[in-house]
Amino acid sequence: MPYDGCMNVVQLYERIFEPLVKVLTPGVARLIVSLKADEEMIARLDELATKANQGKLTDVERAEYKDFTHVLDLISVMQAKAQRVLDAAG
Repeated sequence: MPYDGCMNVVQLYERIFEPLVKVLTPGVARLIVSLKADEEMIARLDELATKANQGKLTDVERAEYKDFTHVLDLISVMQAKAQRVLDAAG
């Protein structure tokens, strides 16, 4: 992916973590694919999302929500790459 100066966070993660595909073992790939937020994290994310949709986030909550979305984007990219490893392994 050539850099054109307009990459979003997900595209940056994609580019940075592409080399992982070459070194992930199927066992590690399965572990990455199985990652998920716990119930407490999901509840907090839902609460922040509701407040965001209502326009009621404080500055601190807005920063927390942004951090959540960046972490979830990162995990999604890693899981997609790990799934590619598993698909290739058959």
